Amino acid sequence: MNSVQIADETFVCADPAEVGRAVADASSWRRWWPDLALTVVEDRGPAGQRWTVAGALTGTMEVWLEPMMDGVLLHYFLHAEPTGVTGHDLARMNLAALNHARRVAGKKMSFEVKARLEADRPVGVSRLASGVSHP
Repeated sequence: MNSVQIADETFVCADPAEVGRAVADASSWRRWWPDLALTVVEDRGPAGQRWTVAGALTGTMEVWLEPMMDGVLLHYFLHAEPTGVTGHDLARMNLAALNHARRVAGKKMSFEVKARLEADRPVGVSRLASGVSHP
């Protein structure tokens, strides 16, 4: 098991292709994860992205977009180890705080995507019924 092990999900009421494009926008990655260098391993379009992670952490990260109702369930996974840390150093780290910080970063990403893509949709109205779409 990795020292950093994150699994989270957020429902986004938007077209899967739009969510896929938002997650694939490399210009957003530095804002979401400023101390990580991501390399795309698999670009699955409306199904999400998979990356290798370097920088402060070494491991893998994935956003899987699962079609659900009138949107997608955005699953966020991060499996990594602190980079350049010995076993002795790792034993002295506050791994709970490290995991919490990474979970919060993932949630900020998913809420940003959600807020942007759902901004024009009236609350309680299906995106399919409202005719709302984004370019």
